[in-house]
Amino acid sequence: MTTNLSKISYQSTLRSPDNYPGRRRFLHTMSAASAALALGMAGTASSQTTRGIEGRLAPELMLDYWIDGDGEPASFSVTESRGKWVFLKCFQNWCPGCHSSGFPTLKAFSDEFSGHPDVAIAGIQTVFEGYRSNTKEAVRELQLRYDLPITMGHDPGNEDEHDMPTTMKNYRTGGTPWLILINPDGIVVYNGFHVDTDKLIEFVGAQIA
Repeated sequence: MTTNLSKISYQSTLRSPDNYPGRRRFLHTMSAASAALALGMAGTASSQTTRGIEGRLAPELMLDYWIDGDGEPASFSVTESRGKWVFLKCFQNWCPGCHSSGFPTLKAFSDEFSGHPDVAIAGIQTVFEGYRSNTKEAVRELQLRYDLPITMGHDPGNEDEHDMPTTMKNYRTGGTPWLILINPDGIVVYNGFHVDTDKLIEFVGAQIA
């Protein structure tokens, strides 16, 4: 099965980066396309040219539901996070790939950078299918299950009209799990299904060292 949002379905495609530059502010002097290549995170032509907004200014997230690491009402703003590296992870509760690779990546990244003044992290349930399983309540359940001390949100779309969540439309995501990395200038420098977690952490750590 291939990614086909018109049929409200997806197939996760795994990609692993090879090399990461180790100089701070490296991405500030490069185009996002060049940065993705340098990071070894550029995906296949079909996925990267038809999905995602790599190289563009990251739009604000339009969600009504956010909770903090304690499950209390919260907020999260991409715009207000300008000056930081922003890591967004889109997921769905019933998504097998989210549990096999998406949440482990989010957990490892959160364990490393949660609370760091130069990094902002959020998980977003972007519901485009399985509305009865991918519920608002599931966001908190997943937060507890994976011990995630981060802000998490719920973007449900519209089941009756088969309308995609605003995050999926604005960021042109290809399904779930979907990872978005935004540099301190607010530019999306990577978007895709998966990256090598250790190398991603190594790269972001080098940028904020």
